[in-house]
Amino acid sequence: MRSGVRSWFSARIFGPSLGLILAGCAWLALSGGSGRAQTARASIQPDISSKPAGLEPPDPSYRVTSDLVLIPVTVVDGRHGCVSGLAKEHFKLFEDKVEQIISHFNSEDSPVSVGIVFDASGSMEDKVRESREAVKKVLSTANPDDEFFLVQFNDRVDLVVGLTDQAEELQNRLMWIHPKGGTALLDAIYLGMSKMRQAKYPKKALLIISDGGDNHSRYTEGEIKSMVKEADTLIYAIGIYDHYFPTEEEKLGPALLSDITELTGGRAFTIDNPNDLADVATKIGIELRNQYLLGYRPKNPTRDGKWRKIKVKLIPPKGLPPLRVYAKTGYYAPSQ
Repeated sequence: MRSGVRSWFSARIFGPSLGLILAGCAWLALSGGSGRAQTARASIQPDISSKPAGLEPPDPSYRVTSDLVLIPVTVVDGRHGCVSGLAKEHFKLFEDKVEQIISHFNSEDSPVSVGIVFDASGSMEDKVRESREAVKKVLSTANPDDEFFLVQFNDRVDLVVGLTDQAEELQNRLMWIHPKGGTALLDAIYLGMSKMRQAKYPKKALLIISDGGDNHSRYTEGEIKSMVKEADTLIYAIGIYDHYFPTEEEKLGPALLSDITELTGGRAFTIDNPNDLADVATKIGIELRNQYLLGYRPKNPTRDGKWRKIKVKLIPPKGLPPLRVYAKTGYYAPSQ
């Protein structure tokens, strides 16, 4: 491998690490204070028939509002490690099959807004210790300026730590989580995505840690998929599954997480041994630190609100082994 092009963290599990940040904002480290965590400010109680108070359906704020499109991109090698050190000339970018001019390129680490969505349902009782450790591993790879929040879910969904730059606040609150009840996974994703609207950084990621499908939400799978497809937040998921699925919703759990994460340009990891949680979580944390940012102004200026398909191609330096590039597949154009 050439000097300057490095492969980070070889892993046994692989997949895309991508998102779409749309914009009018630069991929920068914004200055942040040492704000204290907000606790238990919002919650969803899935056993009520109406939608959660204060959380409205997705709105146009999730769409492009300027002519600048910014796309985070991850490149991996044959061992599924992140590759750094590439330059702008190593990428080509297409929108609806028309090549675009890459006017913005950045490969430096920058702060991230990270939301942890933590399964506290009854079936997590024998996995909660390893799940706490997985969150700790993600936090250990963080940039000092990163901000975080924590959502826990079982029969109900609670924001237990609001946006804060104090990672230890999350670790402390995780120690008080005691698994019980059902699994309102879709409602938890909704609350996490809604909270992310308040994030101060353009680079955003949601990490879901769960062991099954949904059996207690009011929001539907279709509603959540529509929401995340339009959002500017990368979603990762770690699914902890037994060798057999005692219920239908648990059987559908892996496909549900995979479908939702792929819509955002992220991915879902499936494991059957809770002891693997920490390694996977570390990989996710490192991938967030080793992304490229490609920016362009679309050659098609039409503001029609339609879906625009994106394709990123890699032109690697000579002498490198086969590489693979991951990026979100599209965005909605402005409507006015």
